[in-house]
Amino acid sequence: MDPQDIRSLQILEEIENNYASSQRDLARKLNISLGLVNSFMKRLAKKGYVKITTIPRKRVKYMLTPQGFAEKSRLTFEFIQYSFRFYKKALKSLEELFNDLERRGATTVAFYGATDLAEIAFISLRERDLELVCIVDEEKKGKKFLGLTIASIKELRRLHFDAVIITSIDSEKELYGILLGNEIQREKIIMLE
Repeated sequence: MDPQDIRSLQILEEIENNYASSQRDLARKLNISLGLVNSFMKRLAKKGYVKITTIPRKRVKYMLTPQGFAEKSRLTFEFIQYSFRFYKKALKSLEELFNDLERRGATTVAFYGATDLAEIAFISLRERDLELVCIVDEEKKGKKFLGLTIASIKELRRLHFDAVIITSIDSEKELYGILLGNEIQREKIIMLE
């Protein structure tokens, strides 16, 4: 499922739930730029999925059309299928990785990225003789995640771990470089496929 479809689904859901009182509100809620919201709204309206009506005080109201409801249902189904495939593929990759780590005598791991992938890794890890020592995420440090307080990379450097698994799916190569730049040994850094 491509990112545009995911974003369209999010916007359609917000409109259906009446949370979209303005494009500015949508942008804030979805954490995207106002210009991007405007672009999506125009595209969704042009395709006939959203009806835009003017209400008093120079405001607009967004409503899903019957075609919009059908498109939202289609995208929801596609997203569920995508999520299920992602979950199964991630579990298989993690099982192989954890088997390999255990064969090499590893006992402790860290995750880099407090994400959905980290949650899947955590579930898989619970069936192993591997201990999760920390989860690192610079943007979320200090928050709770999976029963741990998210650490900074500086804290990671002070801990003992046999491997750090990049559990962020966004910019793995960038995070790999950040780990190397923070004196994490190359052989301890693992990127999932």
